[in-house]
Amino acid sequence: MATLEDLITRRFENVTTFEDGGISTIEFLEASEGVVKLFDILGSTAFYPVKSDMTNNIEAIRTKYKSDPAAFDTLQKIILAEAATKDRTATQGLLWLKRGLEMTAMGLKRNLDNKTEALSDSFTAAYNNTLMQYHNFIVKKMFSVAMLACPNRETFYEKVGGNNDRVHDGLLKWVEALQDLLNQLNIFYASGAYDKGL
Repeated sequence: MATLEDLITRRFENVTTFEDGGISTIEFLEASEGVVKLFDILGSTAFYPVKSDMTNNIEAIRTKYKSDPAAFDTLQKIILAEAATKDRTATQGLLWLKRGLEMTAMGLKRNLDNKTEALSDSFTAAYNNTLMQYHNFIVKKMFSVAMLACPNRETFYEKVGGNNDRVHDGLLKWVEALQDLLNQLNIFYASGAYDKGL
């Protein structure tokens, strides 16, 4: 059985941040695909809506990047370029990808910090603190029902590589590096109100 480490092509710790604070677009997308693979490993339908949304948003950003890789080598350059246009597809995609990643980071971090908490409780709390405010009643109910299909803690950790300190430490480093990148993006979005109207 493949573990998360087997499937991740780039860890968040290995995403380049340039001197100007820019985050490498292609490396961030590669690392974000690791989160999608995490949901694949779980084999549960619980996270399907988030996984699907992340995949679509990764593709929207990648499409923009591929249109001019030199001009869009950082996420911030994509946002700045789109800010001057009516087409803000990649900016909106990154915003929603960021939100989904925030939920994932918060849920995993909470579960790693609370050794006896059910995975569904950790992710429900993370959802309540991140994505819930953007969703309507129907989506909120769908998420609530989906959490009933969330695997138990032991099954989850076995599927990502084992329920041991090595795996927990590796996941914690991954999550903390992700959160650092998300914090940088949050500051950047706020600096120019780039999420306004999205």
